[in-house]
Amino acid sequence: MSTLAQGKAAQAGFSQEEWEARVNLAACYRLVDHYDMCDMIYNHISLQVPGEPEAFLINPFGLMYSEITASSLLKVDIDGKVLYNPWSDYSINKAGYVIHSAIHAARHDVRCIVHTHTPNGMAVSALKCGLLPITQTAMRFGKVAYHDYEGVAVDEDERERLVADLGDCEVMILRNHGLLAVGATVQQAFNNIYRLERSCRAQILAMSCNTPLETPDPGVVARTNEQLRLQPSADAPGTQKPYGILEWPAMLRMLDKKDPSYKE
Repeated sequence: MSTLAQGKAAQAGFSQEEWEARVNLAACYRLVDHYDMCDMIYNHISLQVPGEPEAFLINPFGLMYSEITASSLLKVDIDGKVLYNPWSDYSINKAGYVIHSAIHAARHDVRCIVHTHTPNGMAVSALKCGLLPITQTAMRFGKVAYHDYEGVAVDEDERERLVADLGDCEVMILRNHGLLAVGATVQQAFNNIYRLERSCRAQILAMSCNTPLETPDPGVVARTNEQLRLQPSADAPGTQKPYGILEWPAMLRMLDKKDPSYKE
């Protein structure tokens, strides 16, 4: 962490680890906005607080994703208690709490969760066929989870079914609703939602042509998924690292040129 970042963390009263997490999560919000995956003030992205497995960071319900900054994020515990809120007018979205608290409590391998309502994601969520392995990008996901629509996700008893349907998958399509992606890091979760969104967009474009779709042999799909599960590491030739890690510095450089206020 830079000296400037350390100063900001101390000034805001956060540990250096939490401040770094806040900056990365704020960057994720800005990236979701940049790639046109946000829905006004709705949806949510959460990140477990380093060293606090029972607490996570999430957006104040009322801010646009383009307004999110490191210091503006709420801190909430698994039981829904708001531990930090710099706002007098905004607090946590109920559906955000239900969905994110359920997964954070059950999936200890998951630190970041992204949920979107994009037109392409909603369209695929309404298709009985779900996501089809018709593009290389879609074949990135060997397993895609599905959760049937039960109404707006504000009932806490839905949490158990959400978790059961997600299983150990990285991505889930919420039927008649939208998309969800998880990751061990912000970087991985963003990469997963980005690729899931592009897969949905490509499928909707292909299906709109009203012509039969070309689907590769299942063996080819499985082999492609195996090839794409991890990406080569530039730091150590011959090894692989999770998706999102290599791309993240480039994403941050882009944000810094566009609007570096996410770091505030």
